[in-house]
Amino acid sequence: MVLKQLIKSCIKGDRGAQKEMYQIYSPVLYAIIKRYVKSDFDAEDVLIDSFLKIYQNLSKFRNEGSFEGWIKKIAVRESLMFLRRNKVFRMLIEVDNISVHQKITYQDQELEYQDIIDVLQLLPVGYRTVFNLYEIEGYKHKEIAEQLGISINTSKSQLRLAKQRLRKLIKEQNIINTA
Repeated sequence: MVLKQLIKSCIKGDRGAQKEMYQIYSPVLYAIIKRYVKSDFDAEDVLIDSFLKIYQNLSKFRNEGSFEGWIKKIAVRESLMFLRRNKVFRMLIEVDNISVHQKITYQDQELEYQDIIDVLQLLPVGYRTVFNLYEIEGYKHKEIAEQLGISINTSKSQLRLAKQRLRKLIKEQNIINTA
């Protein structure tokens, strides 16, 4: 089904179309959510909440920009709301658009995707979240501060500390050769 038709069908409440949309986009959104929310159980709840919000607001999507980008923002917002509700606020990373088989270069070393995710899971929630929002999502510190209810300086500080901790963890985990 073409995306525009799929959206129209979902707006009309067509369960088959909603199921199709879920099957198409749930893996992408789950990967994003999982980088914010550690527990699989909680990540699945946030995924369901994200799709409920998507279905409720589909009529507001104006075909301006990417549909996938629009739903990703909803998933990020729902993840942040989950962290706020559960007072787990300390932060995560999202390595969007990186397939499991791609490698990432860090100081002339190639890192496996799963190695990066594993190291990021070791960061405090606050560090991970600011790092993700700034480095991956492309938010400015002012926007991060507004979304998280923190000061701009706290956002900057969290990012700096996240980067320091990441460097240390990468070395400690022997993910790269330090020779």
